[in-house]
Amino acid sequence: MDSPAPFVIAIGLCLAAIIILFVFVLKPRNGSIPIERRRLQASHDSSAVGRFSGTAVQFMDTALGRSGGPFNREVLYQAGVKQAPADFTVMVLASAIVAAVVGTLLLNIFIGILLALAAPFLTKMVLVTRTQKRRAKFELQLTDTIQMLIGGLRVGHSIMRSLEAAAQEAQAPTSEELGRIVNEVRIGKDARQAIEDCAIRMDSEDFRWIGQAIQINREVGGDLAEVLEQVAGTIRERSEIKGHVRALSAEGKMSAVVLMILPAAVGIFMSALNPGYMKLFAEHPVGIALVVVSAILFVVGGFWMSRTVKIKF
Repeated sequence: MDSPAPFVIAIGLCLAAIIILFVFVLKPRNGSIPIERRRLQASHDSSAVGRFSGTAVQFMDTALGRSGGPFNREVLYQAGVKQAPADFTVMVLASAIVAAVVGTLLLNIFIGILLALAAPFLTKMVLVTRTQKRRAKFELQLTDTIQMLIGGLRVGHSIMRSLEAAAQEAQAPTSEELGRIVNEVRIGKDARQAIEDCAIRMDSEDFRWIGQAIQINREVGGDLAEVLEQVAGTIRERSEIKGHVRALSAEGKMSAVVLMILPAAVGIFMSALNPGYMKLFAEHPVGIALVVVSAILFVVGGFWMSRTVKIKF
C-alpha cells in the first residue's frame, strides 16, 4: 500500500492556499491611511484575523520593497488591475499552491511543481494581454479624444481645461490617462513630460504627436485647434492603413492560434481516450523530461509565431 504522506501534505497545502486566498486576498481591509486621519465613521477591524491579515500584507509590502516586485503598481495599472502589488502577489502565490496541489493529487508531484512554476508566467502573460488590449482601446478612442480637445479649444478653454473636460466625457482607458495627466500637472509636473509619459505608457505614436503639437504651440503660438485638426486627419489615415494591415494578417494570426491550441487539445483528447497511454508522460522520468522539453519548445514556437504575425509600421 502506498504511503498516505503525499496526500496528507497535498491536502494541507490546499487548505493553506484556501486560507491565504480568503484571509489575505478576498477579505476587505482598510487602506494604509493613519488611523488619526480616517473619518470618524470608518470602522477599524481589531479582530485577530484582521490584525493577522494586516501584518501579513505589511510583511509582503516590506518584502517586495519600493519596486513592487514583478507585479508592481505600474504593471498592474497598465493592465487595468486595481489591486495593490502585495495583494496581487499573494493571489498569484495562492494560485500556484492550488495548482501544485491539484497537479500532485491528479498526477504526481513533478507535474504539481511544474504547474506551480507555470502560474506566475501565465499570470504575466495575462497581464501583457490585458495591457495590449487596453492600449488598442486607447488607440481606437484617440480620434474622438482629439475632437473633444478641438471642441474645447474652439470655445475658448485652455489646453489643460480641454484635457480635463475630455477626461470627464471619455470612456476608459482614455478617461483614466487624461485624468492622470491633469492630476500630475496640478501637483507640479511639466505638461509636456506628463503627456510624453502617457504616450510611453500607451505605446502610442499618435498621442506623442499630440503632445508635440501642444508643445510647439506653447513655444511659438498659433491656432492649436487647427493644428490638432491636421493631426486628427493624419491619424485617421494611419488608422485606415492599420485596419488594412490587420485584415491582411488575420489569416496568419488565426493559423498561429490553431497551431498553439492543437498540441494541448490533442493531449487532452488522448488523456480522455487512453489515460494509461498519457500517464507515462507523468510517471516515467523520460516522459517527464519530454514534457519539459515540449513546454520549452512550445513557448519558443509561440514567441516566434507571434513575432511573425505582428507587423510594425
